[in-house]
Amino acid sequence: MASDTDTRRAKLASLREVRMFANSRIGRLIFASNLAGLLILIVGALVLNEMRVGLVQARIDSLNTQGDLIVSVLAEGATIGDPEPELIAVNARRILKRLELPPTIRARLYNSNGRLIGDYDLLSDRVDELALGSLEEPGFWDFITRPVSDFLDMIARALQSNARRSLLQPQSFEEELSAALVGERVSGERITDQGERVVSVSLPIQHVSAVVGVLTIEANDVADVVRRERAALLPFIGVAIFVNLLSASLLALMIAQPLRRLAYSADRVRTGATRKLELTSLTNRKDEIGELAISLEAMTNTLFERIVANEAFAADVAHELKNPLTSIRSAVETTERVTDPEAREKLRKVIASDVRRLDRLITDISNATRLEAETARLPNEPVDIGQLLTDLSESYDAIRDEGQPHVRFQREDGAGELLVLGREGALGQIFRNLIENARSFSPPDGEVLLTGRTLVSKGRATVEVMIEDEGPGIPEDKLEKIFERFYTDRPKGAKFGQNSGLGLSIVAQIAESHRGSVTAENRLNSAGEIQGARFVVKLPSANS
Repeated sequence: MASDTDTRRAKLASLREVRMFANSRIGRLIFASNLAGLLILIVGALVLNEMRVGLVQARIDSLNTQGDLIVSVLAEGATIGDPEPELIAVNARRILKRLELPPTIRARLYNSNGRLIGDYDLLSDRVDELALGSLEEPGFWDFITRPVSDFLDMIARALQSNARRSLLQPQSFEEELSAALVGERVSGERITDQGERVVSVSLPIQHVSAVVGVLTIEANDVADVVRRERAALLPFIGVAIFVNLLSASLLALMIAQPLRRLAYSADRVRTGATRKLELTSLTNRKDEIGELAISLEAMTNTLFERIVANEAFAADVAHELKNPLTSIRSAVETTERVTDPEAREKLRKVIASDVRRLDRLITDISNATRLEAETARLPNEPVDIGQLLTDLSESYDAIRDEGQPHVRFQREDGAGELLVLGREGALGQIFRNLIENARSFSPPDGEVLLTGRTLVSKGRATVEVMIEDEGPGIPEDKLEKIFERFYTDRPKGAKFGQNSGLGLSIVAQIAESHRGSVTAENRLNSAGEIQGARFVVKLPSANS
């Protein structure tokens, strides 16, 4: 069962990653820009390969046509059948010499034993134009493509020397001649021993049905065909390079420069040159860079607000500590001048009260400053709020003195399991502070009632806890202000110095860190009279 669940989660995670990539504008841009250049090269190579194959095949067909005509003439004028079929070498050379072949075509004759008996280049005293070189100035494309083509031909020759049956030479000339001597028509493309790329056709010369010789025709202009093919590929290569350069420039413009701006702005915040990030041009973007800019801007704003809050907190702490210290110093100075024992006893009580106030203030300040560190450091775990409130109510009743209010917890019918994700120590602090606050306002032998229930709205479950007292209630204009730090505006008759003004602020801070909330309201009877205060804590259920 667990294995099936893990597999399902893995599949969902992989689908989520694919969906995130599909929705990623930058991801699509990177993918498309890198694919574009590759597609251009692939399309160009496929198109030109078909063109090259067509050109070579057309050259072979042309050589076959010419060869058939020459073989017919040789069979009629240079062969005899008595006493045995034979090719007359003198006649064959005479016929071969009279041919008018282009400079790029070479014809050779071989007898039935495979011995060379005639070479058109030698018989016609043809000059080797390749050795003399071209008198024409090479054009721009020739100037570019010729070195590239020569370099590739050099690689081909190296491959030929390492492996006789290479990709560039499917069979050697000797194998071609041997096949023609047994009556086969052989054609193909190969590289000669001199390094020339040629298209070759070998045709058998027959008298009746006997092979008396072989005519081999080679065309060495295939190198020009290949060179033209490579020249035709250059525009595709140029376009592919241009597309890649353009895409790289766009990526640098759309990704690298904004990231550099973000880094520069973050460094300015780090060095104190500015206190906030203001990246309007980046936050308006509808891609991941815009999301990152918004997150960084929100983060720095939060840090700035926290710094301001800490500065205000430090100033408030200094002020709150100074008040009891001033009172203690005044009482100590007065004690030195007073001789009346009753007056000295009153001053001693004032000092003791201020010391207790200082102790509570320092404790609450320590709790408030420790809360942020715990929020970032400690992981959330399932916490049973029902059990936590049960333990707290029993603890308060166990240490209750005579006349102090009772603390009672009740769970509403059908409330179910009051389970939340959080830190048990911090959540316990919420309810201890609220219970202490309710006890301090309750009349003698009053009751502080804790009620827990689960609310479901729009498919989300929320754990709600209400803390109700029987005190004088809260002024309507102070229902939100009471959660501010060091708020101590207590009703008339309440004991002074029993609260630091940080308890409810700590409650609100802990609730927000658990994605919850705390609100205050007054309990009213049917006549609209205030019966006490009610604090409502809402936390997301772990079961939602």
